[in-house]
Amino acid sequence: MKKIIFAFPLTAAFLVFMGALAQMNFAAEELNSSNTVNKNKEEAMAPSGTKKILVAYFSYSGNTREIADQIHKIVGGDIFEIQAVNPYPDDYNAVVKQARHELSSGYKPALKTKVEDIKSYDLIFIGYPNWCSTIPAPVKTFLSECDLSGKTIIPFCTHGGGGLGRSVSDISKLCPQSTLLDSFAIPGSDVKTAQSEVSEWLRKIKITK
Repeated sequence: MKKIIFAFPLTAAFLVFMGALAQMNFAAEELNSSNTVNKNKEEAMAPSGTKKILVAYFSYSGNTREIADQIHKIVGGDIFEIQAVNPYPDDYNAVVKQARHELSSGYKPALKTKVEDIKSYDLIFIGYPNWCSTIPAPVKTFLSECDLSGKTIIPFCTHGGGGLGRSVSDISKLCPQSTLLDSFAIPGSDVKTAQSEVSEWLRKIKITK
């Protein structure tokens, strides 16, 4: 009888110990699971700074170059000027006449240089002046020659009152497998003081915080 009386408290103590151990293991598993969830959440919220960025632009008067430089200073990455082999004339009326002819004929001028490894970029800014309510022919050449499938394209435009025109729609047609973010348009007369507007736009489309 004494052995039975002695064994009962020992067994009970052992069961209590095992129960406590099981609770500790369960708590540890919950903690590890919580840490995994938090880690995955942090990875999902990784900033756009981890993506490779290209700022590509065509500029005739220098206005679009100014905005491209402002964007580049904020987001970093690489910058590339789209240039036709044959430059446009200095005379404004001659440029308008040529732009209209290129648009109506579907002409795509040859470019001076190309981006060496376009496939390596994730986010591609495309800048241009509004010519005849759309993108200039050199930009059309650039978009036609580059395979931007799976890339994110971010258009920005300078203009003399016509805004974006139908340029975004035309870019979408040339790059049907790309994702287009909200575009930015600004009058050419305002580019020198556009820093705050550019910064606000980049935050709005979640390129910067």
